[in-house]
Amino acid sequence: MKRRIVSVVSLAAVVMMAVALVTAVSPKAQAKAEQPPPASSADVKIDNFAFAPETLTVAVGTTVTWTNRDDIPHTVVSTDGVFKSKVRDTDETFAYKFDKAGTYTYFCSIHPKMTGKVVVQ
Repeated sequence: MKRRIVSVVSLAAVVMMAVALVTAVSPKAQAKAEQPPPASSADVKIDNFAFAPETLTVAVGTTVTWTNRDDIPHTVVSTDGVFKSKVRDTDETFAYKFDKAGTYTYFCSIHPKMTGKVVVQ
């Protein structure tokens, strides 16, 4: 009987050590996990005198690219002066990287009724 109890205790110890080894995180993996995720990207289409999507929510560090799909020129200008594109013709793009959280409203300076918003969290 003592032998069986010792065997069960030994088996339990081996199982616990195996679980600990499997769930342990190597220093290299831990360092990788602590690094911020790579910055992402998002797209806004300019088409039919509108920004689509009109409101875009992204993470800090995201680069947003606007692409003009209209047959006429447009701009992308933030209302607070943070970013301002040159005039973009058909299929031309403008990109801006959002490094700070906040709400950024923008419009087309040629067609001021065209508005949009980027929410950075």
